Amino acid sequence: SKMFCPCFNDPDRSTPNTNICPTCLAHPGTLPIPNKAAIEWTVKIARALGCEISKLSKFDRKHYFYPDLPKGYQISQYDQPIGEHGKLELNLIGRKNAREEATIGITRVHLEEDTAKLTHSASGDTLVDFNRAGVPLVEIVSDPDIKSGIEAKLYCQELQTIFRYLEVSNADMEKGHMRCEANTSLQEEGKFTIENGVVKPVEGYTLNPKVEVKNINSFRAVEKAIDFEIKRQTAMLEKGESWKQQTRGWDDNKGETVLQREKETAADYRYFPEPDIPPFEPL
Repeated sequence: SKMFCPCFNDPDRSTPNTNICPTCLAHPGTLPIPNKAAIEWTVKIARALGCEISKLSKFDRKHYFYPDLPKGYQISQYDQPIGEHGKLELNLIGRKNAREEATIGITRVHLEEDTAKLTHSASGDTLVDFNRAGVPLVEIVSDPDIKSGIEAKLYCQELQTIFRYLEVSNADMEKGHMRCEANTSLQEEGKFTIENGVVKPVEGYTLNPKVEVKNINSFRAVEKAIDFEIKRQTAMLEKGESWKQQTRGWDDNKGETVLQREKETAADYRYFPEPDIPPFEPL
C-alpha cells in the first residue's frame, strides 16, 4: 500500500488516477496513517548501510509548492531521520579511476512520500497522474566523499544490489523505482576540509555553490552527468566565473545538463513537525 493510506502501491499502472483516495488526493479532513511495513523496510536498509538507528524518529512537513504535490507540502523527515552515520565500501580495482578503493559515508536514511507524475504534451498541456502520489520513498543522502562520475555510478549500483537482496525494491532505474540526484561542487584544492560529512572552508575562502542534477534514471547517465558538470564548472572557474546554487536536468540526447531553477535552501522548505503523526520508535 501507499505510505499514508491503504491505496494499492502500483505507480506503473497504465490507467491514470485509479489507485487514489481522498487521503492521497489531500481532500480536507483526511488524516495520514503511517505504513508500518515501509518503516520496517527503511530500518532494514539503514542497518544494511551500517547506520545508527534513531531511538526516536518523527515525520515533518516540507512545504514545496508544485502541482505534483496535492497537499502543497510533502510529509518527509528532517532532523530525526530513521538512520544516520553509515557507510558503503567501493572496490574500484581495474576501473579507470584515480583511486582503487573508496569509503562513502551515509549521512542519513529517511522515509517520505513520493509525488504525483507529470506528463508534458507537445501542445504545452500538463497532465497529472496521482497513482504515484503517496508511494513510500526512501531517500539516502551520502557524505561528500564521491570524487568522480564512475564512483557515483558504482555507488548507485551497489545500492541497487542491496535493495534487491533485502527484497525491499526492484530498484529499476528506468521504471523510476530508483532515482539519483547528484550534487556536484568544485572547490579549490587545499581550501576546505571535510569533518563529519560537512565541507568547511578555510579562513578567507568561500565555498562554490553546489549544482544538483535531478531525477537521473540510468547508471550510465549518472556517470555522464557528473563528468559533464565537472568539466562545465572547471571551465567556469578557469574563466573566473561563478554560479548560484541551482537545480539542473540531464539531457541524454545532447549529453549535457540544462538549467531548471535556482535551488531552494532548507529554510525555503519551512520544515515543521507533522502534527497529525506522533513521534515513533523505529527499533
